Parts: sequence; structure tokens; C-alpha cells
Amino acid sequence: MNDKTTRRVLILFLLIIAVFVAVAVLSVRNINRSVAASDWVNHTHAVILETEGLRSALYVGDGASHAYVVTGDARDKRSCVEALSDVDEHLQILAALTRTEPSQKEQVARIAVLVNRRSDFIRGVVAARQAAGPEAVRSMLAEDAGQPALKGIQGAVDKLKDDELGLLTERDTASFLQAQTVRWTVWTGVTLDFLLLAGTGWLVSDDIAARRRAAAVLTEANERLEAKVLERTAELASANGLLTTENLERRWANQGLEHQLRYNQLIINSINDLVFVITKATNISRVNPAVVRLTGHETHELIHVPFSSIARITGEGAPAMIDPIPQAMNAGHDLREQRAVIVDKLGREIPVRMALFPLRDRDKVVGGVVILQVVPSAETGKT
Repeated sequence: MNDKTTRRVLILFLLIIAVFVAVAVLSVRNINRSVAASDWVNHTHAVILETEGLRSALYVGDGASHAYVVTGDARDKRSCVEALSDVDEHLQILAALTRTEPSQKEQVARIAVLVNRRSDFIRGVVAARQAAGPEAVRSMLAEDAGQPALKGIQGAVDKLKDDELGLLTERDTASFLQAQTVRWTVWTGVTLDFLLLAGTGWLVSDDIAARRRAAAVLTEANERLEAKVLERTAELASANGLLTTENLERRWANQGLEHQLRYNQLIINSINDLVFVITKATNISRVNPAVVRLTGHETHELIHVPFSSIARITGEGAPAMIDPIPQAMNAGHDLREQRAVIVDKLGREIPVRMALFPLRDRDKVVGGVVILQVVPSAETGKT
């Protein structure tokens, strides 16, 4: 997988993780809010139930007190006392439930004042009935404004209940919206993750397809290269065969040339004429054994020595003439049957006939061969 695709896949996986984390955080937050809304709903139901319980217990206590005044039955008295005890308990629970809600707390406090006032009146009636009999409470009952008091308590209780029902509706709506938000968040996250996973799968599939195409192209290129290598190998093998043949032919030619040179050398060394090989500057570069025998000079004493220091032309007017050897070398002309003398190691001059033959390399004179023949003494005497 190439670097570009790898980076894209990593980015998509990071996005999937980010979406998953965001969905988890939002879901937990919405669930907490939903739980809080549910707790508020339960709290509202509890306030409503306690309010209804308070009202019922107060009515039971008020009714039991009237029954006790009429009958004087202890059971009625006990029912009244228990109902008033329930009223106090309901008031305490309501106060605890509404202690964090200023509006409801104020209403409960107002209800508590009215209810405590009515409870004190009921307890007073019961105590008077128990102490002085029914005649003692007639005036109290006659003066009782019970119905208006109960109506006031009823109105306050209804007001609190209506407020709680309004809050219940509001909190039910909030709880429903929270649940909807949780569902939409989860489904949105799942959809995004699915799309991102699908995109990741597509990238991986596309990369695999590209790798397969590249492998196919590489295989085809390798096949072409192998064919070219085989073709080139065949060409190299053919060229190697030709080169081997050429090397053999060249070696045979070199061997033939060496043999020819050796034969030439043997021929030159075997003749009695003096043979000098000179450079274009007329310096001696090679001599045959006849030169050494006649002059007494060793070969190394003659190499690189100017030819004019060993031999000179002695024809008519020779001392005044310019040396014809350099001129012939420059012009590339032969010199034949030239009278000359050669000086041996003891300084004696020996008359000879000289011939010069320039040596050429591609029409360029690079040296020459000088052949000296010793003139017989009889011929010398005639001259």
C-alpha cells in the first residue's frame, strides 16, 4: 500500500474513532440528561402524590374529629390523631421535596401555615370534647370557619398541584426530546461510521486493484525484458564468437608478423653490407652486426649518434655541398650509388658506396634505411 493511500486510510480511521468518541460522549451526556429529566418527572409525581395525600389526610382528620364530637368513640379519636400525624408527615415530605425549588417551597410553606392552623383547631376540638363533653365544643364548632379554611387549603393545594402538573408536562417533553436526541445521535454516528468504513474499504480495494495492475504491467515488462535479454545474450554470444575468431586471426597475424620480422632480422644480420636505420633527424636507431665488425664500435655506442659523425658523402664537390641525406629524407627520395667514407673506431676512413631508402607510414616519412657497401681495394686504386 502506497504512502498516499496509507495516509488516507489512517485519516478515515481517525475520523471513525472521532465520530465514535463524539457519539459516546453525546450519548452519555444525553442519557444523563434523560436520567435527570426522568428523576425530575418522578420528583414531580412524588410532590403531586404527597399533596394529594396531605389533602386526603386532612379531610380524614377533619371528618374523624366531627365524628368524635358526636359519638365520643375512642376509635374516632384515634383515627383523627392518626390522620393528623399523616398530615404532619406529608408536610415534612413536601418540604423536603421542594427545598431546592423556591416557587414550590413558598407554596408549601403557605400550605403548611394553613394546614397547621387547621390541625391545631382540630386538636383543640378533640381535646375540648374529651375534657368537657359535646356541649363544650358546640360553640367552637358554631364559630368554626371550617369550610372557608378548608377551601383555602384546597385552593392552595390545587395551585401547587397545577404547577406540578405543568412542570410534569414540561419535564415529560424534555425527557422525550432527550430520548429523541440520543436516538438521532446514535443513528447519525452509526451512519457516519458506516460511510467512513465503506470509504476505507473502497480505498483499500482501489489500492489492491492498482497494485494488481502494477504487478501485471511489471510482469509484462519483465517478460519483454527477458526476451530482450535473451536476444541480447544471443547477440553477445555471436559477437563473442566473432571476437574470438578475430582474436585468433589477429594472434596468427601477429605471430606471422613476428616470424617475418625475425626472418628479416636474420637476413639483415646475415649480409655483409652495413645497414643503418636512421630517424627522420638522421640519428642512428639501429645497426646490423656488419657495422660492429667493420667499425669496431659497439651497438650501444652508435645508437642515437648522428649518422653524419660516422659516415659522409665524398662525391665531387661533396665538402662544399649541403648534406643530401636530410634533403632526401624530407623529399622522400631515394639516394643510390653515392660515394662515401665511414670512420671506424680508430679514426680510419673506409671508402663505401651508400644507398638511402626513406621509410614511410601512410605517405609520411618517419625515417630511413642506409646501406653501405665497402668498395674493393682494386676499385679504390682505379679511382
